[in-house]
Amino acid sequence: MANYYTDHPEIAFHLNHPLMGRIVELREKGFADKDTFDYAPVDLADAIDNYRQVLDITGDIAANIIAPNSESVDLEGPHLDNGRMRYASKTVENIDATRKAGLWGVSMPRRYGGLNLPNLVFSMLSEVIAAADAGFQNIWSLQSCIDTLYEFGSEEQRQKYIPRVCAGETMSMDLTEPDAGSDLQRVMLRATYDEAGQCWRLNGVKRFITNGDSDIHLVLARSEQGTKDGRGLSMFIYDKRQGGVNVRHIEHKLGIHGSPTCELTYKNAKAELCGSTRMGLIKYVMALMNGARLGIAAQSVGLSQEAYNEALAYARERQQFGKRIIEFPAVFDMLSRMKAKLDAGRAMLYQTAAYVDIYKCLEDIERTDRKLTPEEKQEMKRYQRLADAFTPLAKGMNSEYANQNAYDAISVHGGSGFIMEYKCQRLYRDARIFSIYEGTTQLQVVAAARYISNGTYLQYVNEMYASLAVGEERKELHDIIGQMIVLYERAIENVKKHDSQEVFDFLARRLYDMTAELIMSILIVRDADKAPQLFDKSARVYVQMAYENIIGRACYCGAFNPTSLPSFKAE
Repeated sequence: MANYYTDHPEIAFHLNHPLMGRIVELREKGFADKDTFDYAPVDLADAIDNYRQVLDITGDIAANIIAPNSESVDLEGPHLDNGRMRYASKTVENIDATRKAGLWGVSMPRRYGGLNLPNLVFSMLSEVIAAADAGFQNIWSLQSCIDTLYEFGSEEQRQKYIPRVCAGETMSMDLTEPDAGSDLQRVMLRATYDEAGQCWRLNGVKRFITNGDSDIHLVLARSEQGTKDGRGLSMFIYDKRQGGVNVRHIEHKLGIHGSPTCELTYKNAKAELCGSTRMGLIKYVMALMNGARLGIAAQSVGLSQEAYNEALAYARERQQFGKRIIEFPAVFDMLSRMKAKLDAGRAMLYQTAAYVDIYKCLEDIERTDRKLTPEEKQEMKRYQRLADAFTPLAKGMNSEYANQNAYDAISVHGGSGFIMEYKCQRLYRDARIFSIYEGTTQLQVVAAARYISNGTYLQYVNEMYASLAVGEERKELHDIIGQMIVLYERAIENVKKHDSQEVFDFLARRLYDMTAELIMSILIVRDADKAPQLFDKSARVYVQMAYENIIGRACYCGAFNPTSLPSFKAE
C-alpha cells in the first residue's frame, strides 16, 4: 500500500537533522510531560519514534484518502449556500479522516490536547499532505494560526480556543481587503469597542480569505479611528459561533480548487482582542505571516515531489523511436534538475524550520517557565535572526521551484500533459499561486535585501562553508562552492559600487537567487556526504546548475550600466 511518507526516505533523513537533539530538548522541557501524559516521549529516541509514527499515519492518509479524493475535489470545489461556504464532499472526508487520526493542533502543548510537535515535523506533515492535494493542505495547515493565539493571547483565550483546534476545528487569517493586498497598512475594517456588550465589534469587508468560513478567525482590523497606517491596527479573534460574518462570494480560481477563497462581510460581529491594541500589524501579523510562509514552502516542496513522481513514472513507461523517453538525454536532464531542485529546496525548508524551532522554543520557555540564561538569550537572538533571514529564501525559492517542476512535468508528458485527464495539469494550475500568496517572490526579495546589503548572508555562507566537511569523492563540489562564494562576494561589491538604491533594487533578484543557490548548494552537499545513496546525484546536478547560474548573474552585475536602467515613471 502506498504511503507518501515511507515512499520517500529523503523526508525521514531530515529527522536526523544536526539541530534535532537541541530542538527536542527545548520542546520537551526535560521530558516533564511523561509524568502526566502516557503518550509523551521519555527521551530523544522516543521522541523521534513518535514523530515517525505520526508521519507514517499521515503518509497513509495522504496516499490512500486525500490523493484519491483530489480529482473529485478539483472538479467540485466549494459551494456558496445562503451566506455559508460548503466544502466539496470529498474535502469533508479528508477533514474527517485527519480529525480521527488526531492530526489537528499538532504543534500545541499536550495540556491543551495537542501533540507538541516541533515546526520541523509540522513542515514534514505539510509536505506530505500537499503532495496529495495542495488545496487541502491549505485548509489543514491553517491550524498553525493557533500558534499566534498561543503566543500572544491570554491564558483564558488559550483554554477557550486551543482545545477546539486540537479537536479539528478550522482556522483562517483574515488580513486582505479590496484596497489592502500586500500593503496591509491600508486595512480599514473597523473595530469599535461596545461598552454595553463589553466586547469589540467588527464591520467591513475582507477579500481573498483562504478558508474564509472557518470556525475560528484571526482578524486584522483598525481599532484606532482616524489612523491610516499600521500603528492603528490590532488583532482580533472572531468565533463563527457568535455570528455576524457572512460569505458574500467564493472566488473561481485557476487552481487549488478545494481551498475556498472567500469574500467576507463583517456586520457588527462580536470579537475579542488578541494581545494589545496597535500591535496587530507591527508584531502579530509578522509572526503569523512568517509561519504561513514556511507553510507555503512546505506546500511547494510537496507539490514538487508529486510533479517529479508523475514525470518520472511517465518517462519510464512512454516509448518513442523504440526507446523509453527517460533514455533520451534531454528528458533525463530535465528529470535530474527537477530532483535536484526538490532535494535542495527540501534541505532549505527543514534548515529554516529548525532555526524557527529553536528560537520559538526559547521564547516559550521564557514566557511560560523561567528566565533564560545569558547564553540562552544569545542563542535565541542568533536563531531568530537566522529564521528571519532564511524564511524569505525558503518560501521564495521553493515556490518558484514548484512552478518550474510542475511546468517540466507537463513537458515530460508532451501533448498528454496538456490533457485534463493527467494529474500534471492540476499540479501546474495549483502551483501558480505559491509564488503569489503570503507574499510574492518579489516581496521575499525585498525581505531578504537587507541581509544581502549588510553582509549577513555572506557571513552565514562563509560560516556554513567553513563547517562543510566532505569526503574526497565530493571535494570537487566543495571547491566549486568556494568559487561560487568568490563570485557572489564580487557581485555584491559591484552592485554596491554604484551607490544607488535604485540600482540595488533592480539587481536584488539576481543577488537573492545567488544567495539561495549558494546556501542550498552547501546544504545538499552536506546531506550527500551523510547519505550519498539518497542525495549524491542531486548534489552533483544542483551544484553544477547553481554554478552555471551564479556565473551568469555575477557577469550581469559586473557589467551592469546604470544608464541602461529602464524607467517607466513617466508612462
